[in-house]
Parts: sequence; structure tokens; C-alpha cells
Amino acid sequence: MSPEIRPPPQLNVITRFLRLIRFSHTIFALPFALGALLVAANGRPTLRTLLLVLACMVLARTAAMLFNRLSDWSLDQRNPRTATRHRLLEKPIAWTLLVLSALGFLIASAAINRTTGFLAPVALLIIFFYSLTKRFTSATHFFLGFALAVAPAGAWIAQMGRLDLPPLILGAGVICWVAGFDLIYATQDVDFDRREGLRSLVVKLGVAQSLRLAQWLHFLMFLALIAFGSVAKLGPLYYAAMPLVAAALIYEHRSARKLDLAGINRAFFQSNAFVSAIFVAAVAADRWQ
Repeated sequence: MSPEIRPPPQLNVITRFLRLIRFSHTIFALPFALGALLVAANGRPTLRTLLLVLACMVLARTAAMLFNRLSDWSLDQRNPRTATRHRLLEKPIAWTLLVLSALGFLIASAAINRTTGFLAPVALLIIFFYSLTKRFTSATHFFLGFALAVAPAGAWIAQMGRLDLPPLILGAGVICWVAGFDLIYATQDVDFDRREGLRSLVVKLGVAQSLRLAQWLHFLMFLALIAFGSVAKLGPLYYAAMPLVAAALIYEHRSARKLDLAGINRAFFQSNAFVSAIFVAAVAADRWQ
């Protein structure tokens, strides 16, 4: 059973809330949004834009995670891996925080520019919709990727007021990256998902085929990062970091082969946090040289 569902009873409400939404996983999408913002602003976004983008990222992800927890409330109680997750916060409190974070995201988006304000409700619909997809499609992993791909697109629009080719290529890479690591993570729940009639490619393809598909998706993600560097006119410092990204992805898949909880969690968090951190560091190094 995952340590995340065994919170010590003495934890305060803020700590329980952060555990419920897995706040530490914000590091996955945030660096790609910051990378897109740095490229769009040629390395020098205004402090106001930077802070508003950060606020939008945190608020949107918080709202998305709360919606996910609420929509899966009864499912989580039946899943041995998440059976006590619902005890972290009472349901009415979770609903209240969902409304507040969603409203905060809409307000922060409207404060950036007219385009981001107009598109903010669309972004919320996209990131909420993912939580429902496992009930009717096996492509749920790609919907999660699409939800996270909103981040670099939104950050680019925050700076430029429009959407261009570089964030679209980066977004495609994020979709492949997220779908790949979500396939790895979903191997933990294959028996439960099959029993509950939930859909995922792991249920449809089996564990071995799903892990192979994850490898191909991460290869496509790596190609997308190379293509992003090309269209964004990034230089040698950016490309010099790409072998580190490749090494982290290889390590992730070697860890996932063990099919134990420790290996999967290591593949899911450590490797992917490293990939996203290396990406934004490479972009920053290129733009700030």
C-alpha cells in the first residue's frame, strides 16, 4: 500500500490538503510552462507575468486534482492503494477548495491579458474532463497528457497573446511524455481497473505491451524536445542537456520493469521530476547566456 494513503493522524489540515492533491507533482507540468514562457519572452518575462503564470499553474492544477479526487471519491475507497485517501479531507471542504481554486484561476488568467481570460474556462473544462475519461475510453492517458499540455500553451499565450508553432510542438511532447509515464503508473491498478470496469490501455493491452508503448511514447517525446529546440531557435546549451533527459527516461523504464511499488514510484516521480527540471534549466541557460 502506498505511503500516501497512511497519513499520520497528527498532520494539520494544510499538510493533509497538500497530500490529497499531491502538490509535489506540480513540478511535472510547471517547468514546461516556464520553459515556454522563457522562450516567448526571450528569457525576460516581466515579474508580473511570471507571477501570474505561476499562480495560474498552481491554481489550475489544484482545481484539477480536487475535481479528480471528488469524481473518484467512491472508487478510491474501493481501491486498496488509495483506500484511505478520502480521510485526508472532508468532502464539503474539498468542494469548497475546488470552487475557490477554480475562481482564483479564472481571475488570475483574466489579469494577464484578454486572450488568456477568454480561454481560461476552456482550459478548466479540458483539465476537468480527464477525470471522467476512464469511464468510457481506454485513451484516458492521452487525455491526461492533453490536460498538462495546456500549461506551455497557456504560458506562451500569456506572453505573446497568441498561439504559435513552438508551444504546439512542446505540447505534443508533453502529451507523449505524460501518457507514457501514466501508463507506467497505471500498471499498479490493472487488476482493480479490470474488476471495476474502468478503462485504460493497461487493461486493454496488458502490462507488457503497455510498457513497450510507454517506451515509444517517451521516444516521441524526446524527438519533440529536439524539434522544439529547432523551431524555438535554441542553441548548443539546450541540446547539450538532451542526453541527460534521455538518460532519465531510460532509467525510468528500467525501474518500471521491476513492477514493484518502489520501482514504479521511483520511475514516476524521481525520473520525471528530473526530466522537467533539466528541460527548464536548459531553456534558461540558453536564453540567459
